[in-house]
Amino acid sequence: MNHQLIIKELERNLGIFEQSLTGVSKEEYLWKQDPNRWCLLEIICHLYDEEIEDFRTRTSHVLFTPDKPFTPIDPVSWVDKRKYIKQEYDAVVSKFLEERKSSLIWLHSLVKPKWNNSCMHVDFGLMTAQQFLANWLAHDYLHFKQISKLKMDYLSYISKENFSYSRGW
Repeated sequence: MNHQLIIKELERNLGIFEQSLTGVSKEEYLWKQDPNRWCLLEIICHLYDEEIEDFRTRTSHVLFTPDKPFTPIDPVSWVDKRKYIKQEYDAVVSKFLEERKSSLIWLHSLVKPKWNNSCMHVDFGLMTAQQFLANWLAHDYLHFKQISKLKMDYLSYISKENFSYSRGW
C-alpha cells in the first residue's frame, strides 16, 4: 500500500471539505429532507469527532500500543449525546479543518511507522494501522458522497426544478 499517497489524498481532501462546507447559509446547514437523516451541521460535527477520537487516535493506537485494547467509541450516539444540532456550524467547520491539519502534521511526522502493526477490534477483528489509514480516506469519500447528495436534495427543494437534464441521481 502506498501510505504517502493516502496521506496526500487526506491532505487534498482538506481543501475539498473547506470548499464544500464553508459559506453555507443557516437554512442550508440545518435543512433535512428526512428527520432521520443528518443535516450538514450534524455531518461536520461527526467529522470533527471522528477525526480526533476515531481515525487519528486509533491509527496512533495501533502504531504505538497495539497490545492494548481500544477505548470504545459510539459515533452514532454522539449525535444526540453531544447535541450536534445545537452546535455553532462555522465554529465546528473551523475546528474540523484545524484538526485535519493537526492530523496531517502528525502523519507527516511519523518516522518509519509500523503500518502492519495490528490490534483487535471488537466488531471488525484484527485491524492493522494501514487499514485504519485507508479507512480514514474511505470515510472522507463516503461523506463527500453524503454531502453532495444532501446538497443536491437541498437544491431540488429550494429550486423545485426537474434535474433529469443533468441525469439525476
